[in-house]
This record gives sequence, C-alpha cells and structure tokens, in this order.
Amino acid sequence: MDRTTIIGIIIGIIAVGYGMFLKGVEPEILLNPAAILIIIFGTIASVTVAFPSSEIKRIPKLFGIIFKEQQLMKTTDLIRMFTEWSQIARKEGILVLESKIEEIEDPFLKNGLMLAVDGKSPEYIRDVLMEEIEAMQERHQAGAQIFAQAGTYAPTLGVLGAVVGLIAALSNIEDTTALGHAISAAFVATLLGIFTGYVLWHPFANKLKQKSKLEVRTKYIMIEGILSIIEGEVPSVIEQKLSSFLPANERKEYLRESREWRNG
Repeated sequence: MDRTTIIGIIIGIIAVGYGMFLKGVEPEILLNPAAILIIIFGTIASVTVAFPSSEIKRIPKLFGIIFKEQQLMKTTDLIRMFTEWSQIARKEGILVLESKIEEIEDPFLKNGLMLAVDGKSPEYIRDVLMEEIEAMQERHQAGAQIFAQAGTYAPTLGVLGAVVGLIAALSNIEDTTALGHAISAAFVATLLGIFTGYVLWHPFANKLKQKSKLEVRTKYIMIEGILSIIEGEVPSVIEQKLSSFLPANERKEYLRESREWRNG
C-alpha cells in the first residue's frame, strides 16, 4: 500500500472537515445527493466521453498503481548487480550470464540480458529497449491524462451544480429561511467539485507521472548496465557510471562504502 497516497487523502479530508467545523458549518449539509450526483457522475460521464473505451478500461488498474507501493529494484542493488555481472563476464565471457536470466524477475531486464547473450549489437539493444521505454511512457502519459482531465472537469461541474442549486433556491425566494438553506446547499456542489479536483484527481495524475519517471529512470540504469557489460568496461568504471543516477549525497556514501568493501 502506498502510504503517502492514503495519508494525503486523510489529511485533505481532515483539513477541509475541521476547517468547516471552525467556520460553523454543519457536517450534515454535505449529505446532498443532488450535488454528489452532479459531481461524481458528471465527472465520470465527462471522462467517458473524452477518452476511448480502451483507456477507460484501464482505470481500475490505474487506481491499483496509485494505491500500491511501487516495486522497483533499488538503484544501489542494480549497481552492485551489474558490477558483479561485469566481473563474471570479463573472466568467463558474456555467455556465462545466460544462467542469470532465469533468476531475473523484471521482464525488461530479462529481455535486455537475453539480447546481450544472443550477441546483438549495442546499437540494436539500445534501440529495442528505448522503443520499449517510449511505448511505456505513452501508456503512462495517457493514464495520467485521464485523472488530469477529471481534475479539470470536476471544479467546473461544481459551478454547474451551484447554478442548478441557485435556480432551485430562487424559485422559492419568498421564504427567506428556506432560501438561505437552499443557497448554502447549492454551494456544496462547488465544494465537492473543487475538493475532488484538487485533492484527488490532479494529485492522482501527478502520482502516476512521478511513478512513471522513477520506472523510466530504473530502466535507463538497466540499459546502461547491460551496454557497459557488452562493451567490456571494468567493474569500477561501470560502478562509477551507474552511480551517477544516485543523488549526490547517496552517491558519495555508496562509493565510500564500496571502496571500504573492496579494501576490506
């Protein structure tokens, strides 16, 4: 479970709820079926119109990505693994790495190592793997766009809901008590529209984009590691090259620990 997603949603609900309490707003006023219908189902309708069915069918999977912790190999683990593989390949030849293929769970890494063992050229391997990354990025971008658009539609639908509520309120303008209650209820739709748009849908889109960036970065490390082994680079050079993907403070710490381990 992705704790940051859950924590963020909880904080957002508490912040708005407690803020309403401090302003003296009664919680039961949020139980407005008309506003909920307009915002939730209106957003669903807008997204359904805006995207093809092939993209809409992916929404449950996208929610899974948002709420599940991303399972990626750590950069430091990848560096150690490629450093070890380079030592083996330099001593016994790259074909000996064929025994490692079955141990690999990541399909991208497995495919790249298979191409290397099969003797494909570095240029060919880079082109194949880069095309795979580009296709993945397009899929991820399309998924994030669904939530980004939902975040755009929801606040506007909130305004629509408020207008509908005001029309209903003004039709009974003689009763000032009922009018005040109806007007406050009308703006519940605006509240729900803004809340869902800027606390849920837009952040969901950004979460997908950030997870996509991390996955792409991990795959770039894999490409560089595989190509470095093919080109016969020494383990220390591979380690130095791949450690550039680490933040400066982590890179310094990793290289220090690596030197201590080698001198050990």
